[in-house]
Amino acid sequence: MSTPASELTDLIAQLEEQERRLRFSSFSNDDAWLLGCLIADIAGTRGAAITIGIRRNGQRLFHRALSGTSADNDAWLERKCRVVDRYAASSYLVGTRFRAKGTTFEEASRLDPDRYAAHGGAFPLHVTGAGVVGTIAVSGLPQAEDHALVVEALERFLDLR
Repeated sequence: MSTPASELTDLIAQLEEQERRLRFSSFSNDDAWLLGCLIADIAGTRGAAITIGIRRNGQRLFHRALSGTSADNDAWLERKCRVVDRYAASSYLVGTRFRAKGTTFEEASRLDPDRYAAHGGAFPLHVTGAGVVGTIAVSGLPQAEDHALVVEALERFLDLR
C-alpha cells in the first residue's frame, strides 16, 4: 500500500525542519564519542539491537555494534551514509522525496543499490558556517525508528550544549 501524497509532503516538511534545526556550532572527536555513547545508552535502555556510526570528513570517529547486530548492519550503515554524503540530506528524507515523486530511490536514482540505500537512519552532521561535515547513522530498527532514534539523540545532545 502506498502512502498518500499529502502524508509524504507533510513528512518531507518535518524532515527538512529537523535538518534546519539540528545543527552544530562545531563538532569535535569528543562530541562524536559523547553523542555515540548517548545513542548507545538510549538504545540499551530500550533493548534495541543497533549499530552506530559517526563520521566526519570520511574519518570514522565512533562505531559501536550492540548485542544482536551483525555485519549486515555495518553494510547498511555504509550504504545509508553514502546517500547522505551524496545528497547532503538524511537518508530518510532522500528516500521520501523519491517516493513523493511516485517512484523509488532504487528505480530512479541510477545509483547502485548495493552501495546506496535511501532508508532512514543516516543524518547529516551540519556545522553552521561549514555545511555538512559528516554523518551520524544507526541500523537495526525499521527505517522510521532508526531515523527517530538519531533525531532524539541529536535533540538531547544539542539541548545540553
